[in-house]
Amino acid sequence: MERVLITGATGGLGTALRSEAKARGAQIRATSRSPQTAPDAEFVTIDLASNDADLAALVENCETVIHSAALSDSWGDGDAFDATNVEATRRMLAAARAGGVKRFTFVSSPSIFARLEDQVGIDENTQPASPSLNHYARTKLAAERLVLAAGDAQMATCAIRPRALVGEGDRVILPRLIEIAQRSRVPLPRGGRALIELTDLRDAAWTICEAAERCEAVNGKAINISGGRPVAVKDLAQKVADILGTSPKLANLPAAPALVLATILEKGARLLGTKEPPLTRYTLSTLGFSQTFDLEPARRLLGYHPQHDAVETLLDQVRQSARKATQ
Repeated sequence: MERVLITGATGGLGTALRSEAKARGAQIRATSRSPQTAPDAEFVTIDLASNDADLAALVENCETVIHSAALSDSWGDGDAFDATNVEATRRMLAAARAGGVKRFTFVSSPSIFARLEDQVGIDENTQPASPSLNHYARTKLAAERLVLAAGDAQMATCAIRPRALVGEGDRVILPRLIEIAQRSRVPLPRGGRALIELTDLRDAAWTICEAAERCEAVNGKAINISGGRPVAVKDLAQKVADILGTSPKLANLPAAPALVLATILEKGARLLGTKEPPLTRYTLSTLGFSQTFDLEPARRLLGYHPQHDAVETLLDQVRQSARKATQ
């Protein structure tokens, strides 16, 4: 990589991407919706979802684009997800092509596979869920398809789908697990036996940057990655609780009543326009049903081998959080 544009370059993944790209010798232009400064990048304050965003200037003199910016919430207004995840990606692709960008790597999501069933060993032939369980999954799939369809001899495109990112800057998985561990009673769908695979942010960043460098070779492909170490939800919750010194009672919530409850709560929240309910069909799919991945394509196409134990990374973050709480 020479000059690379990284969108969504703040937060856990954005910071890890900047660090990895810098280690590879790239000159980095990075985007943020609020003013930022960092010694490793030229920051551009921009809202990619705005029709007034000057994307031509943003991609100028960049040979590579890593498009990581997205609305990543699990709940919200569909129009906002369409604007940020689909239309902004469509305009980024057009600007990149017009600006002579050679490689366009998209950060997608395995959420596109979220189903109310166990899926072990998701591979290259596994089809996305239809319909998607939330607006995030729906719009990430739509954006991914736009990106892959745009790849040709002029501009190569590819997508990476990193699963359940953990590490420094994680504002999703760590807070939720700590909150669960601090409850007195925790009803876990299907007893928490579902398997989840975490991914260390550093491994994700390496893979995304490697895909950007090899984009011509993987043109038009989407590649799933994870840390490759399945762990049961209940075991992970118990490990977090042990570190925090809490003793939540992990109760079994059978799948059938959980689905009825999630459906009712979702419909009620959308009807009333309230915040995300404590249980949705998407939450049920992630906590109640296994989702693991066949990493052979990532090894074959990118030489991917996880360098970090993502479970230990998460537990180390829990330890750090516990120490800060006692200071």
